[in-house]
Amino acid sequence: MPGHRLNRSTCLQLLVLLALLALPALALAAPGAPQLPALPDVNVGRIGGQPVSLPLQTLLLMTAITLLPSMLLMLTAFTRIIIVLGLLRQALGTGQTPSNQVLLGLALFLTAMVMLPVWDKAWSTGMSPYLNGEIDFQTAWTLTTQPLRAFMLAQVRETDLLTFAGLAGHGPYAGPDAIPFPVLVASFVTSELKTAFEIGFLIFIPFVIIDLVVASVLMSMGMMMLSPMLISAPFKLLLFVLVDGWVLVVGTLAASFNAV
Repeated sequence: MPGHRLNRSTCLQLLVLLALLALPALALAAPGAPQLPALPDVNVGRIGGQPVSLPLQTLLLMTAITLLPSMLLMLTAFTRIIIVLGLLRQALGTGQTPSNQVLLGLALFLTAMVMLPVWDKAWSTGMSPYLNGEIDFQTAWTLTTQPLRAFMLAQVRETDLLTFAGLAGHGPYAGPDAIPFPVLVASFVTSELKTAFEIGFLIFIPFVIIDLVVASVLMSMGMMMLSPMLISAPFKLLLFVLVDGWVLVVGTLAASFNAV
């Protein structure tokens, strides 16, 4: 049939094409034939005395870069600051004003101001001597992380630390250096969340009082169809401006962190 003839003809053409493509490889494999140069074995860097290839180093570097935002959120003062600023905006009832970009920028700069002494100490005691060749990497890592661990321990509540130590199945720790890093991070984040909500509660109180007063006045005047939030918003903004609220909130946030 024509269909079978077409299939047989196509298969024959494919076999001939594959044979032609394989001829150069067979010629090179023959005795005495010139051999192609082997690809260079590129090895840059070592881990535990073993060479690490360049693609693996690139993969490790990209993985470390992706973890930087998480480290900024979980290991610094950023968590407490951004939560308090978000609760402040909600208490003011201004919707998306200030915008998320403004709050994030303010939180980042305030975090840098709070963490600057910790970073300076970590650089002077760990990274700078390592880059100058005075200490090895393991010693530099220990000296660099000690200021950060001290900052986190200064903010951690004892109950939170005992809770996560019990979840991890660990007993009482001999000292601060004996606390595992995952237990310390979990305790630090939980303590920061609790402290941030405590500050947010104190911020909410005066604005809630204004809402209650405005709602009571409107109800007594029979204006129940008018939204109290629409009337109380200017009064809340006026109160916040009169007490210089931004300086008060930012200063309180910066002073709320325990010194190392």
